[in-house]
Amino acid sequence: MNPTVARLTLRGLLGRRRGLLLLVVPALLLIVSAIASGSSADPHGLTVRILGDLGLGTLVPILGLVVGTGVIATEIDDGSIVYLLAKPLPRWRIVTTKLVVAIGVTWLFSVVPTLLSGLLLFGTRDGLVLGYTVAVLVAGVAYSALFLLLGVVTRHAVVAGLGYALIWEALVGNYVEGARTLSIQQWGRSVAEAVAGNAAIVADVSLGAAVPLLLAVTVGATVLASVKLAGLTLAGEE
Repeated sequence: MNPTVARLTLRGLLGRRRGLLLLVVPALLLIVSAIASGSSADPHGLTVRILGDLGLGTLVPILGLVVGTGVIATEIDDGSIVYLLAKPLPRWRIVTTKLVVAIGVTWLFSVVPTLLSGLLLFGTRDGLVLGYTVAVLVAGVAYSALFLLLGVVTRHAVVAGLGYALIWEALVGNYVEGARTLSIQQWGRSVAEAVAGNAAIVADVSLGAAVPLLLAVTVGATVLASVKLAGLTLAGEE
């Protein structure tokens, strides 16, 4: 990590209107959970729907998209990335520093609300809340890496990210069984199922497939983003 790059990235990420957007979705999750905790519905089913569908299925990809693209795509679009690339820093260090910032911010605005919402809804029984909390942790890493890569390779990173999160994962992934294997959300559910145990959470992808895929996406996206950023430097010099 480079402390200067991290500080500038964090300031740019939280100092704009994007910072307010980061508060909206977690606040919505907490409000819905607070209201639902007073209902007479089955607590287990309610918790699975809210933490699984709203939390893991909506909160995490939206935050990952906003943060992952925000740490670098904006700088590329307005040209300010040139000043950063002019510094004597390896391109991979710029990418990894921005990725660490993206992961940290995503965790802050997704893991904490998920844990608090789960405690409101279901407490600490059956490991259900712990399972979803860990799922949000691992999914947040993969989403951050993937969307950061999109921010480097395309000027339409937000559109591409929304296409993946809303069309592929929310629509295709929920209704086409084979597509679930290529869904970060489903990989997170597999981790949640393993942590919770006792059939508290049901996943469609095995843990043996989910963990390697999560690692492959995170590492692969980081390496490819580093290579593409180095190519951007060369293109600018030419």
